[in-house]
Amino acid sequence: MGNIRIIGPRSSGKTTYLSALASFGKKGKSFTVTPINEESRRLLDYAENKLKQGERLAGTDKIKIDELPDYLFLIKGKKGLKKYQIDLNAKDYPGEIFDTLAQSEELDQDLQEYTNHCLMKDVVGCLIMLTAWEKGADRTYQKALDHLIRLMDNQQRTKNLRLAVVMSKCERGEIWPGRIEPETDLFGLHLPNTKELLQERIPAKNLGFFALSAFGVLGKNDPRPNRIDEVGKEGKHSVLRDPDRWQPYNLIEPLLWLSGG
Repeated sequence: MGNIRIIGPRSSGKTTYLSALASFGKKGKSFTVTPINEESRRLLDYAENKLKQGERLAGTDKIKIDELPDYLFLIKGKKGLKKYQIDLNAKDYPGEIFDTLAQSEELDQDLQEYTNHCLMKDVVGCLIMLTAWEKGADRTYQKALDHLIRLMDNQQRTKNLRLAVVMSKCERGEIWPGRIEPETDLFGLHLPNTKELLQERIPAKNLGFFALSAFGVLGKNDPRPNRIDEVGKEGKHSVLRDPDRWQPYNLIEPLLWLSGG
């Protein structure tokens, strides 16, 4: 598969997603995930020893691009009658990158290095994690993605970079029913301007819409989010409500799509 970049606003769940992927992949139900390097093993340790104990995961800090960790995973699974293997090399970008794309036409040197790195020729796709759906979010996301697409145009990546756009934290009761048809029932309903921009500017074969939840719900007969928002010195963050009933939703589908499956 090669390299992917994970981008999105602050607190959209990027690091939590990768940790959930590492933790649930080791159970080997429909897919297995093997951490390959120290950084990816550290994510597994976070999930097993912090998130399951009700602790928050640290967000990704803005650091020099060459200091940002690579998360290497080998993912194997079976979908229908077909087996698949994904050699995943992911980088999780600080939320500040996405937020600045929405706020400013000018990028400082560090942020310019991030966007150039995101659009390198060997990057096959971006996992774009969006989380807000309330009034005002649509305009913010539209501005950020318009800026990103113009940068893609400048780097001649618009026609050959796949974008998997996900509504993260879809366990919330207001949007959980829309997870089955996210393009229509989540993006079309709550983020129509963002959806329209993407469909106008990105070739259809390179654009996918998904719903995703690293926390999931408590159960089939108890669709309450398995997540509690807590407020601390560093702002609001999410923890598991019941670690014993942790069951994420749709972790692997965006990666399968990005890999061409």
